[in-house]
Amino acid sequence: MKKPFLPAIAAVILAVSTPAAAAEKMTVLLDWFVNPDHGPLYVAQERGYFRDAGLEVSFKAPADPNDPPKLVAAGKADLAVSYQPQLHVQVDRGLPLVRVATLVATPLNSLVVLRDSGIRTIAGLKGKTVGFSIGGFEDALLRAMLEKNGLRLSDIKLVNVNFSLSPALVSGKVDAVIGAFRNFELNQLDILKRPGLAFYVEEEGVPAYDELIMVANSKDVSGPHMRKFVGAIERGVQYLVNHPDESWNLFIKGRKDLDDELNRRAWRDTIPRFALRPGALDRNRYATFAGFLKQQGLIKTVLPLDKYAVELN
Repeated sequence: MKKPFLPAIAAVILAVSTPAAAAEKMTVLLDWFVNPDHGPLYVAQERGYFRDAGLEVSFKAPADPNDPPKLVAAGKADLAVSYQPQLHVQVDRGLPLVRVATLVATPLNSLVVLRDSGIRTIAGLKGKTVGFSIGGFEDALLRAMLEKNGLRLSDIKLVNVNFSLSPALVSGKVDAVIGAFRNFELNQLDILKRPGLAFYVEEEGVPAYDELIMVANSKDVSGPHMRKFVGAIERGVQYLVNHPDESWNLFIKGRKDLDDELNRRAWRDTIPRFALRPGALDRNRYATFAGFLKQQGLIKTVLPLDKYAVELN
């Protein structure tokens, strides 16, 4: 008589009775309210890619957009959505932050005028008023762009418009705005029937940089959960690029307030700017941009890249 294959039966019973390993929880702080720039994160969430990697990821929008990197540096969250320029400045000031992935791999920042303003070149801004939201970095961008076109900051008047970039432009309070995102403010102006004309920073004297990145605490960057997270968002962006309409529906799932004309246009315009390999690191780009920030007086030292950026593929 053939004996039952007891080891196999025991293995099946053990597999059924043993609970699955608990998913590792991760908290990710957004840079601002949920918007199309975060597309790969939400597609990865809705498609179950984080779950497949053994992660339970929660996203939180900040009360103050300046807080997320500081909270990660303090160990209060695992990751934050941030900006490459901001990273350079913060590590220069001693914050223990490291870039682990890129979401948006091109600048979104631009200098914008209204198409009906009569201003056709940056040189045409001489004697004009330019609105800004964030001092320091936007001043540096504008200075470089003006200098490339034969002007100085003293040739224009700067006005802080407190993030009301499009309203300030449309109302005539300013003649131009720096810090306008080409996937957002340009669409906003078009919807208002006051189309804008953009001058792109990377074409006007500013080195190219990653607009949106993910930063972690330097003490936490080597954990396997980080590599798993980056792998999941890479799956997310691959699906998003291949299936933009289906991905849009995933993005607005449970967030119907995002389903409007502005966000639909921003989604369309952001897709070609997402990093297809989020974990990949362009070392030369980061070194070049750090040199630019030092030249502009925004950082004191160009640190070794390994101190604040890693490649997780």
